[in-house]
Amino acid sequence: MSDIEAPREILRKPVVIAAGVLAVGVILGGYLLGDGLKRAKNADRSVTVRGLAEKNVTADLAVWTIAYSAQAPTLDAARADIDSDMAAIRAFFKSAGFADADLKPSGVSVNQFNNNGMDTVTIRQRLQLRTGDIKKAQAAVARQFDLVRSGVQLDEGSGIAFSFTKLNDIKPAMVAEATKDARKSAEQFASDSGTGVGGIKSASQGYFSIDARDGEQPGYGVADSPYKKVRVVTTIDFYLD
Repeated sequence: MSDIEAPREILRKPVVIAAGVLAVGVILGGYLLGDGLKRAKNADRSVTVRGLAEKNVTADLAVWTIAYSAQAPTLDAARADIDSDMAAIRAFFKSAGFADADLKPSGVSVNQFNNNGMDTVTIRQRLQLRTGDIKKAQAAVARQFDLVRSGVQLDEGSGIAFSFTKLNDIKPAMVAEATKDARKSAEQFASDSGTGVGGIKSASQGYFSIDARDGEQPGYGVADSPYKKVRVVTTIDFYLD
């Protein structure tokens, strides 16, 4: 090798080395990119399912509204009739085991009109009973027609409503049950597709509903029931392994 060719050979070697390093870098970069895309794709695999939890409960609060009215030609006569009705109502609740203090006035109105020269005064009044003694309230409701027999005219708006007020006490357990139910559905889906279920990607909780346990909602001809069903549905997105 001549003295002129030696420097050329020396210059050629760094170029070859640089090209080799570049090739290795491209190969390694392509591998890492492909592996990253594969892992990103796997990480994005998920299934969305719903979980249900239901619980039968008994109401812990009864609110009974008694709406009644009296009509007479004069205010004094109408007031006397309404006082008589109130006495009958209080006697009824006393016989049912409730104290006078359990009954609270919740509204009163007085209307007077003239029809063909005849005055008519109408007094409408409401009393309300609030109690946590559900059995006692049920027993009294079963006898409510005794009020009608005593001459009390029950108006529209009379009725009893049962409420469950301890929802916050059972919420955590019901959410956990709904989540468990959702995971069962996800596991079934994963089993059918040959994968496994990972952690929770996202979750949303539906609202809690409290309805009559036997399906009939209170309305015309249907009395409210103290037996309720609490229901919640959760929607959860699980990762798939």
